Amino acid sequence: MVGKLIVESQYPIQPLDLDRVSTYPLASRKSKVHSEMFGKPLDGSDSIPAFISKLPRILAAEGLRTLIRAILYARASSKPIIWAMGGHVIKVGLGPVINDLIENGFVTAIALNGSGAIHDFEIALCGSTSEEVADGLGSGKFGMARETSEYMNGAISAGAGQGTGLGEILGRAIVNGTPEGAAYPFQQMSILVTAYRNRVPVTVHVAIGTDIIHAHPSASGKAIGEVTQIDFRLFCTSVRDLDGGGVYLNVGSAVLLPEVFLKAVSVVRNLGNQLDEFTTANLDFIQHYRAAENVLKRPTQNGGQSVALTGHHEIMIPLIAAALKGSL
Repeated sequence: MVGKLIVESQYPIQPLDLDRVSTYPLASRKSKVHSEMFGKPLDGSDSIPAFISKLPRILAAEGLRTLIRAILYARASSKPIIWAMGGHVIKVGLGPVINDLIENGFVTAIALNGSGAIHDFEIALCGSTSEEVADGLGSGKFGMARETSEYMNGAISAGAGQGTGLGEILGRAIVNGTPEGAAYPFQQMSILVTAYRNRVPVTVHVAIGTDIIHAHPSASGKAIGEVTQIDFRLFCTSVRDLDGGGVYLNVGSAVLLPEVFLKAVSVVRNLGNQLDEFTTANLDFIQHYRAAENVLKRPTQNGGQSVALTGHHEIMIPLIAAALKGSL
């Protein structure tokens, strides 16, 4: 066989000689993954808790177990379990799942942004919500549904000055019926209603101009500001009680609710309250900056734990709910 032609390289450097690389025995190395951490086969008949127990004890699967254990501990020790939810959680049909968790003691407080309250209110009223923005934006019809704004803004204006916050005002308004005296036909699906009837505080945190009802003549900035500020103070009370085993879940809010939570943590500590050794979790399609910093990292940096789970709400929340109920 004719040998290969050796071509002299024109580069001024030579390949590094590896002959003197030092090695060590594999058994002496600290490895991050061990076989006992691996998942176990499923036979298709496993219960949800059994299914979760067979997941690998690695990364998100271990985080899921950590969160479930923390919620179960909080429930058993009467510590807060606060669910902060963006509007998308409501839009994907999770109201009945959250309501069932409320009625089984897995929710002690709820924080919504304005869109979450609007979607929940519309579902109670007509069993549907969420318009196609692109279809209405060109003609200026986006956000201009009459009943949503008139009923919600009317309830807010009527409820202002009475000392209660926006979440409680809306829950009571749905239970009491429409201004015309009709019942809200789908109120059994409403988180606002289920929480109201179970005396679970709901706080609604509003930034003026972010929600469709603010664009209507019935909107009162004075009334909205007053009742959402009451809700912030109420939210601070719930956050204060997280100390020593509570759980705070941020689900589907990338900016507003993480910012509100961070301010509440600061207020609670500013007033001399100890707030350590609790669990925070962020569940979303993407782990956004503010949620990662304001929910997971900063509040627990001196004590506590945090869990980041990335996935679709319509899958993750029912899975967690089934695991919690199945563990009772």
